[in-house]
Amino acid sequence: MPKLAITGKGGVGKTTLAALLAHLYAQEGRTVLAIDADPDANLASALGFPEELVEAIVPIAELQDLIAERTGAQPGTFGGMFKLNPRVDDIPDRYAVSHQGVKLLTLGTIDHGGSGCICPESTLLRALMQHLVIRRSEAIIMDMEAGLEHLGRATAGSMDAFIVVVEPGQRSIQTAKSVRRLASDIGVDRVYVVGNKTRSESDRAFILDNLPGDEILGFLSYSPLAIEADLQGKAIFEMDPGIVQQARLIKDKLAFMAEEE
Repeated sequence: MPKLAITGKGGVGKTTLAALLAHLYAQEGRTVLAIDADPDANLASALGFPEELVEAIVPIAELQDLIAERTGAQPGTFGGMFKLNPRVDDIPDRYAVSHQGVKLLTLGTIDHGGSGCICPESTLLRALMQHLVIRRSEAIIMDMEAGLEHLGRATAGSMDAFIVVVEPGQRSIQTAKSVRRLASDIGVDRVYVVGNKTRSESDRAFILDNLPGDEILGFLSYSPLAIEADLQGKAIFEMDPGIVQQARLIKDKLAFMAEEE
């Protein structure tokens, strides 16, 4: 089963790609677990989850009783004693919500400390991420922020691919280069690029010219229907067959590259 991390600058459309891939894998009959690890958590909406399900989601980082139970320390504490290997194997099945063949788990964010925070919340999330990537057998699609804070070296090394979503623009290109450096620092070399919101051949050429040597999986065209899907609270998968086909080609190229390795 594929295990993919989707990352990139905020607003480039990584959540759109994550939702499209999750639906495509589910359509093949695979068991899919989508992980929302972006602080601006909106993967549930992109997947077309009903509003009542979206409102019922509680991010793992906000489950204070669970964190205290599993780590032996109250959330928000520093410097005390707590378990560094808390039990997490039951969390996905207990707290994931499901819709149209996709299970969704929302991690949430830690409001203090920073990426190096050693606290009960970060310890639980890191242990959970390692379990999801290394121990679980589903197709894993992670919607992440541009950093790799949730991933330790062992976890990242077990991913099949990091996919950086970029749009035509220098800031997006710089983020893609930063992600590649971060991934390289933890020993990951399977970093690929998807161009999004492209309107023309010149947009696609801009991305190709500014990321020479990067493996481009494909492009998603600018889609007014994606905006309309958001306004209506529907999945883009249901609104724009054209972009679904483009995402399918991206998925197929990724599978071909995996076979080649």
